Amino acid sequence: MVRAAACALALPSRDSCDKVRVRRGGIHLLLALLFVTGNFPPDVAQRLVGEALTSGIAYARLEELTDTIGPRLSGSAGAEAAVQWALKKLQQDGLAAHLEPVKVPHWVRGEESGEVLSSPGVAGYRLALTALGNSVGGAASAEVVEARSLAEVASLGAAARGKIAFLNHTMSAPEDYGKFIEMRTRGPSAAARVGAVAMLLRSLATGSLRSPHTGMTSYDPDAPRIPGAAISTEDADLLHRLLRRGPVRVRLSLGCRMLPDADSANVVADVRGREKPEEVVLIGAHLDSWDLAQGANDDGAGVAMVMEAGRVIAALPQHPRRTVRVVLFMNEENGLAGGKGYAAAHQGELGRHVAALEADSGAGPPLAVRLRSGDGGSSMLAPWLAPLASLGIELHEGDASGADLSPLDPSGVPLFAVHPDVTHYFDIHHSAADTFDKIDPGNLARNAAAIAVVAYALAEMPGTLPRPIPKPPHDKQEVTRPAAH
Repeated sequence: MVRAAACALALPSRDSCDKVRVRRGGIHLLLALLFVTGNFPPDVAQRLVGEALTSGIAYARLEELTDTIGPRLSGSAGAEAAVQWALKKLQQDGLAAHLEPVKVPHWVRGEESGEVLSSPGVAGYRLALTALGNSVGGAASAEVVEARSLAEVASLGAAARGKIAFLNHTMSAPEDYGKFIEMRTRGPSAAARVGAVAMLLRSLATGSLRSPHTGMTSYDPDAPRIPGAAISTEDADLLHRLLRRGPVRVRLSLGCRMLPDADSANVVADVRGREKPEEVVLIGAHLDSWDLAQGANDDGAGVAMVMEAGRVIAALPQHPRRTVRVVLFMNEENGLAGGKGYAAAHQGELGRHVAALEADSGAGPPLAVRLRSGDGGSSMLAPWLAPLASLGIELHEGDASGADLSPLDPSGVPLFAVHPDVTHYFDIHHSAADTFDKIDPGNLARNAAAIAVVAYALAEMPGTLPRPIPKPPHDKQEVTRPAAH
């Protein structure tokens, strides 16, 4: 109703209403920039933030990526089309863009189904089900046994033999994702060790309209490989209630399979630094997405943000001292081949990577800049972030991370993040609901503007951030894949 009232007289399209809203907000914020820029050159702040907030380009490109290319799972035609699309756009923006080849896993979903076979009143009820990424295919018809944790799965012992293990966790808030992700990544192997023939997982989600949420799973080498699938939170609640009344028998069938690894590429594009081009500030996102939907929040929004940040920095009359590098990684979702490939290809340069960001948290309102560096990093950066005050963004010393950046951890590269509100991120994460209509154009533009400001600051400030203590790479996405067949 608000949109209709605002646009009633001219009867413009939805897109034009969105652009008007973005531009009006941009004008107000641009006026605020005239009064507070700190160490940041005022004219540069106005150019970066003003252009990002008013151009509408990030939103238009995200619409093009999601509506004309769509799902981009590694190895798919959509992923390859996205690589070529991004390369062309970045070259048009004046960045020195090229492809860096990587081999990626090529998993395909196939047909999938599940139903309750025998429980009073619901026999034949079709489950809202989807295979977990990298799962083996297969079919099973068996009684269901419920567990609330991996430890509880292990304690089932003989009670799970020949049955379908149902992992029913208690995720209710975004911060719970980290607590329960191992139930997805390790669940099938844990269930197989106690003799289960398949695993059903309550979707890792904070909201649902009977939409199952997928995500990567992996297989331990010392356990049999059994099919793993996620069911909607509503169907998980149903199974829980039915099991309180008595035995429940379920049938599931997954047609997924792993094909031979496919050729793909990371897209790498530089805004060359004017004084120290060998020193690099990396701003990245992952170009691949799950196959269930358009991948608008995860991670099309991040792609649009960093492309826009690179575009507005490249358009400045004078580039920053250091190189700003846009990297669009391939295969974050089910293998990390792009992140590992980038680290390997640039191993000799990582000591000169002065900071890195991966935008992979959706497109909610931007709340804070997070920084992981050595002692004193925040005090160095803070005076350069005054333009963000007009966007309502503060600097927080705390963890910044990104799955594709984890291979940089042993080199001690400082990490930064523009952290958005993720209250509703896991309502649609990895599900068929992750579509373009969920994106607010103003929030997308504000995130892009904030990334541009921080990237420019790190590339222009006289010194570089102190480096954090190196740590081993994060293994969240290590994959033991079934053989291609």
